[in-house]
Amino acid sequence: MKTMEFFATHPVLSLDEAAKTLAPPGGRAGTVERLKHHLHTGRLTLPTRAVYAVVPPGVPANRFRLDPVLVAAAARPDAVFSHHSALELLGAAHTVGTRTTLYTKRRRRSLALTGATVCFLDDPAPLAVGSRRHVGTRRVERRGRLLEVTGPERTLVEGFHRPAHAGGLEELVQSASGFPTLDLDLLETVLRRYGVAHLWAATGWFLERFHQSFHVPERLLARCERHRPRSPQYLERRRRGGTLAARWSLILPHSLAHLGEPDEP
Repeated sequence: MKTMEFFATHPVLSLDEAAKTLAPPGGRAGTVERLKHHLHTGRLTLPTRAVYAVVPPGVPANRFRLDPVLVAAAARPDAVFSHHSALELLGAAHTVGTRTTLYTKRRRRSLALTGATVCFLDDPAPLAVGSRRHVGTRRVERRGRLLEVTGPERTLVEGFHRPAHAGGLEELVQSASGFPTLDLDLLETVLRRYGVAHLWAATGWFLERFHQSFHVPERLLARCERHRPRSPQYLERRRRGGTLAARWSLILPHSLAHLGEPDEP
């Protein structure tokens, strides 16, 4: 493939991708030299080691805004985008975030880009072995690249697990309430994998608040209730004060009290 044709279909690319597709004389070293030429001409920029972004024609390289999701995907081909990044990629996010989060088998320090930060997270322990890391994920397309992202069910549970990565609890609940559907069997599978009492309780609380939207049967709520904490816990561990959701043995931030379906208090 010719270099410009490759750039047209790969707005962000890794050195490995370029070496494999362009296959210039000299192999990988020849690829590096070719890419260096385009860096010098301003056709490419280098957001991090061995990752290149194509600068659109007519745009100065120093004014080009990188897509952090595509940069992250090129840096870590095994990426599973999570938390608020998943909400955005699923089209459900209530607000636009500045932090891109993804799971990867090879963690690295956060990457700072202009106006954005990419955070590389270890796979969560309950889903880190073999095919388990793909439980509850799906594929979405972004500018010609297929990305793996946690689906609505896993995004909801893992958002309650680490709400800061989801933009906070209010952002998570407002965003997740807009999911078109939830696979309730899959949701329960994810909860069983984690086996954490406050996640069962938080998810049960959410499903109770939005039971009409997601056609939640009472028997599922009852199962969630059976796994709730034995004594009240703060949903946000570092926050004090709030409203007790007695059925779920959770102390919720006051900001969540008004969130729910029209027929809920």
